[in-house]
Amino acid sequence: MQNESVKPSNYISSVVIIAILFFIFGFVTWLNGALMPFLQTACEITPFQASLVTMAFYIAYFVMALPSSFVLRRTGYKNGLFIGLLIMSLGALIFIPAAYTRIFSIFLIGLFVLGTGLALLQTAVNPFITIIGPSESAAVRISFMGICNKFAGFISPLVLSALVMHGMEKFSDDKLNALSGGDKDVLLNELASRLVGPYVVMAIVLFIFGVIVKFSGLPDKIDVEDDHDGTLDDFIKQIPQALRIPHVLLGVITLFLYVGVEVMAGDSLTQFGKDIQLSNAATLTSYTMAFMILGYILGIVFIPKYISQSGALQASAILGIICSIGAGIASVTDTSLFSMIFGWLNGFPGFNFEIIPNSVFFVTLLGLANALMWPAIWPLVLKDLGSYTKIASALLIMSIAGGAIIPPIYASLGQKIGFQPALLIMVPMYIFILYYAVKGHKVRKA
Repeated sequence: MQNESVKPSNYISSVVIIAILFFIFGFVTWLNGALMPFLQTACEITPFQASLVTMAFYIAYFVMALPSSFVLRRTGYKNGLFIGLLIMSLGALIFIPAAYTRIFSIFLIGLFVLGTGLALLQTAVNPFITIIGPSESAAVRISFMGICNKFAGFISPLVLSALVMHGMEKFSDDKLNALSGGDKDVLLNELASRLVGPYVVMAIVLFIFGVIVKFSGLPDKIDVEDDHDGTLDDFIKQIPQALRIPHVLLGVITLFLYVGVEVMAGDSLTQFGKDIQLSNAATLTSYTMAFMILGYILGIVFIPKYISQSGALQASAILGIICSIGAGIASVTDTSLFSMIFGWLNGFPGFNFEIIPNSVFFVTLLGLANALMWPAIWPLVLKDLGSYTKIASALLIMSIAGGAIIPPIYASLGQKIGFQPALLIMVPMYIFILYYAVKGHKVRKA
């Protein structure tokens, strides 16, 4: 398969298209945090059931990790982008019958379809970052795309909350429980129907952008170094062999845990906020994403010029341990930490931060701890793997399932012992990540 170069006249349009795609990734992915408390109320479900929002979404990455590259070999990468956007558009449309019926399982189907399209889309778009322009500026493009992704994650909970979560005081548990069955259903139907408009718009935008991509100047054929020449069955047979390599197995576990704690700090945080009755619970994900953007920028500045990938992972894990302990034991009423550090900004025009309790602040700081983990773990796992690079990459993608498994464990534990002490389950996870950063990635023999 030969590369088709991007003509200079198409360079800017190609960069814009890829940037929009990365914006879409972040926007759709981090909507889940705002959706969880919304659906918990609208569908009358438990916190554990609400956590299945992240499970339905992230499990799609596990399902699609191996098939995606084989689908793209058949369709081509630009067509893969088009197909991924169409699948996401379909997933958004599934929210219409889900909202009108208030059947939670239909919402989960829509989320799984969205995740499936996104998994295919991400697999297809990554090679374009390097081939749409000069190789010497690839790192700059990667950094720019990352910022687009994180910025979208920052605004998406704010947008959804503004559109569908206004006037939520009339949907409080006390007021709903005081209503008769019929009146309660009418009110909850009104709440659920608020999702229809935003998701119809999302479906239309995704479809139109898919058509734009289809007829864009992006090359139809590109040569991908880790494309697999065998069958899917051959590829699967390599999995046990790859997992016998100690640092690969440990790395897969590390990424699994990292994605789990990242989703907890972003999406599950809204459950914690709802549990302690914060009025801005649905927008707490944006606080975490703001710290992730800060961490991403720090990574651009300091890695690898001043600190190595393993050093960055060590520092991130240590910060994660400290913040996890703080989140589990700090006050849920005292707001002095956030007020001291950021409260003064509210005196400036355009700034209006809602002050958050110390415990919640520690959780949002995990955005800073998590920001550098993804780009640090990958090279440590893939170093010197030779022919196993392809299968190890697929295993790392499959380990994104940590975002599907760990948040429901947190929600289940939270219902039993309380959502704040349940946050302490992140401590051993960050300790394992620290072990991998210090020693685990160096273990090359069984």
